[in-house]
Amino acid sequence: MRQRPITVTIVAGLLFATAAMAAVAGCSLLLPGTVLDRLWDLNKPGEEFFRALGRSVGVPLLLLGAAMLAAALGLLQRRNWAWWFAVVLFAIHVAADVVGFVINRDWLKSARSILIPAAVLYVLTRPPVRRYFRQERQ
Repeated sequence: MRQRPITVTIVAGLLFATAAMAAVAGCSLLLPGTVLDRLWDLNKPGEEFFRALGRSVGVPLLLLGAAMLAAALGLLQRRNWAWWFAVVLFAIHVAADVVGFVINRDWLKSARSILIPAAVLYVLTRPPVRRYFRQERQ
């Protein structure tokens, strides 16, 4: 079996981190008044946005966190579905940030928000990574 490309491990790490953030955000919305609320100090605009949507938005955030966790584990286990999930996830992220740029015209924020997921999408679609997921697992 071919060695896993380092980029796959890095993308899995990003998915693990975002899964944790989604889970913490979901739990803090569903269970307000806990120590988790202090983490919102790191992202006040995010807190305002999610709190305005209501407590119940915590459930989809937990589901999103679970999906990202599954995708991260799937990437590390060389699952083709996990590669597709990651590609679609990052493509949606890029598209949403492009729309956000068109709406708000904030060059600095939009550049960062678009370039990072676009770079991840780029490395996921490079031939070595595609070959890694196309080959049969043994």
